[in-house]
Amino acid sequence: MENNLLNIQIASLSLNYPGMLASGILGYSAESMRRVIDGGAGAVVTKSVSLQPRDGYTNPTVVQTKSGLINAMGLPNPGIQVYTEEIKHTKTLIHQPLIVSIFGYTAKEYATVAKKAAEAGADALELNVSCPHVKQTGSEIGQNPTLLAEVVKTVKVAVKIPVFVKLSPNVTDIVHLANTAVDAGADALTAVNTLRAIAIDVETTKPILKNKKGGLSGPAMKNVALRCVFDIREKLVDIPIIGCGGVSNWQDAVEFFLAGANAVQIGTAIAYNSPEVFQTINKGIEIYLKKKQLRSVKEIVGLSHRS
Repeated sequence: MENNLLNIQIASLSLNYPGMLASGILGYSAESMRRVIDGGAGAVVTKSVSLQPRDGYTNPTVVQTKSGLINAMGLPNPGIQVYTEEIKHTKTLIHQPLIVSIFGYTAKEYATVAKKAAEAGADALELNVSCPHVKQTGSEIGQNPTLLAEVVKTVKVAVKIPVFVKLSPNVTDIVHLANTAVDAGADALTAVNTLRAIAIDVETTKPILKNKKGGLSGPAMKNVALRCVFDIREKLVDIPIIGCGGVSNWQDAVEFFLAGANAVQIGTAIAYNSPEVFQTINKGIEIYLKKKQLRSVKEIVGLSHRS
């Protein structure tokens, strides 16, 4: 497939294709991430990793709904000290950007993890400040402008590679928080993480997930994520935005570009299909651009704001 139509730039990262692997889906091992790249992704985002190992929650941790998945995995990971070896191994297998998702409980922890990930070879970092189901980190930071600014500033001092901030949709004013992240030094924004949700078993009368509440991903949240991207782009013209939430086909991806996203992340669609969903989406975008007689995906970014 010709990919010159689909080349994009996010901060200092050059991508052959505008679709990235979203954090938490197949971002666990070097082999799985290579499979995603082979499937047509332009970059991969790892699972979220912390300073110390974390077991996560006990099962059940995922429940399927009519239009998506609700998960409360609890951010399980082996800790950055162990995961640096996976980062190094991944860099030997793929030649596209590797973005490491990190989280912590303090700004200092974020910075420590960031530095270790960068030293191991990460091309960029994605700050998970928006997980809806782990206390004292995630959305508790991303919903607080003061804490958010402190985390971003501290990480930016610690590393020289691009820093992306993954925002939460579970807020009153996402534009204010986006602006806070940018003012603190964020090189790009990922919009958005999952929606806080719950599923209940009518027979047992109890919540299905062990943690009771989790994060909803997939088609059910696409239009919420799309609105978040649109709102951010309306106020922040220059910052790169990575749209995330419910991208299942090329039409979804194009909608995000039109709303103002420079790239998209894909996660749940892989669980429903396979990593080859990236190739299908790439081909659809390419056909769409040729039909419109356009030379680059960049030409449609934010186009709906000029309609």
